Amino acid sequence: QVPLVESGGGLVQAGGSLRLSCAASRSLFSANTVAWYRQPPGKQRDLVAAITDDEDTNYADSVKGRFTISRDNAKNSIYLQMNSLEPEDTAVYYCYAKYGLWDYWGQGTQVTVSS
Repeated sequence: QVPLVESGGGLVQAGGSLRLSCAASRSLFSANTVAWYRQPPGKQRDLVAAITDDEDTNYADSVKGRFTISRDNAKNSIYLQMNSLEPEDTAVYYCYAKYGLWDYWGQGTQVTVSS
């Protein structure tokens, strides 16, 4: 097991910003891809942003230009900076890490954007 613990969620007004953090219990130096997913109420879980061990990034079209994913391997942490938040960004956000053949998920953190 590789516990991933998210923090930084909460309630924010539209146009505001939040920064999500994810702390990994195992060194991120050995993680391939790390990512953030989200699941709005009643909908499926979808990729928000991902970053590889080579620092290549990939974003969902809906968040491009507003969200930034980063990783700090020395601190075993993954971050998601979210700016210009919209009510449509309301969801539970999950941290994800892939170590070799194994996938690990955090427990999720709620982000609510009010209009």
